Amino acid sequence: MHTHSYALDTTWRTLLKDLGIVPANVLRRAGLSDDLFQQPSARLPPEDYYRLWDSLEAEVADPLLPIRLCEAFRSESFSPPLFAALCSPNLLVAAQRIAHYKTLIGPIRLDVTQVADTVTIELTWLDRPLLPPTSLVLMELLFCVSVVRMGTREPVRPLMVTTSVLPTPLAPYENFLGARIQRGTGHRITFTLADATRPFLTSNELMWSAFEPGLRQRLADLEASATTAQRVRSALLESLPSGLATIEAITQKLAVSRRTLQRRIEAEGTSFQAILRDTRETLARHYLERTALPAAEISFLLGFDEPNSFYRAFRLWTGTTPDRVRRVGR
Repeated sequence: MHTHSYALDTTWRTLLKDLGIVPANVLRRAGLSDDLFQQPSARLPPEDYYRLWDSLEAEVADPLLPIRLCEAFRSESFSPPLFAALCSPNLLVAAQRIAHYKTLIGPIRLDVTQVADTVTIELTWLDRPLLPPTSLVLMELLFCVSVVRMGTREPVRPLMVTTSVLPTPLAPYENFLGARIQRGTGHRITFTLADATRPFLTSNELMWSAFEPGLRQRLADLEASATTAQRVRSALLESLPSGLATIEAITQKLAVSRRTLQRRIEAEGTSFQAILRDTRETLARHYLERTALPAAEISFLLGFDEPNSFYRAFRLWTGTTPDRVRRVGR
């Protein structure tokens, strides 16, 4: 589990230059430091990063920004995920490598699933209840297609693309992808196994073997910077929908003993139950105020066995009912 922050690398300066955007204007809109893009290893909390992204959208004033960004990406741009991908033998290996190191870039999890003759890449944002900008989600999905096209030098098209909010206008995005975009509950892109294993002309295992130890060290350093409470909350965000909300499940996920975990949490002035309660309450309020999900589904997403347990817990946390919070939030 990792701290929830986004890295800003030198790729930003290159992209903004190629797009004809003045960095100072974007930073000024976002209320961020003028020298942010000059800092060698800047990281932003999600709230600041999303404000930066919104400011970039406002400055460009182009609904096709994600497409423009992907078209501006070049293989010589030293972006860690792009470098890891293009050194790989094919898209399947590239996606697996990016999945392992994605949290160096931001609080995003990649799940790579091979079923029969298809490979699906699914993106999950781990900083709930915050919602990433729609254009950021689209850019991540389009990036997968850009990578396989850069690597193979072929016009590879995905079989299926799913996201929770369809872009407007839709047609240019579907033309870029060569596939229809469907509305769904997650963010997924599916390729044929043949395309996912099509050889990358950019493959360079020697370069990858030299580069990977540095990535491993950066991942370890990021892990060490997170408080135990933050790591527990991250683990809960991933585990709650599957019902694995016990301290035993979380200790197994974090590879520590129950006694060690409790001691570290108490040293930070909190407890496992307090973190679990706060995480569930924050998520519950988000689902009630920002979505139309029924209470039974929210109960499931929060790891409760049945809706009545959720209702009782919610009243204990807040002194009110889920229905009342939903009515007030609308």
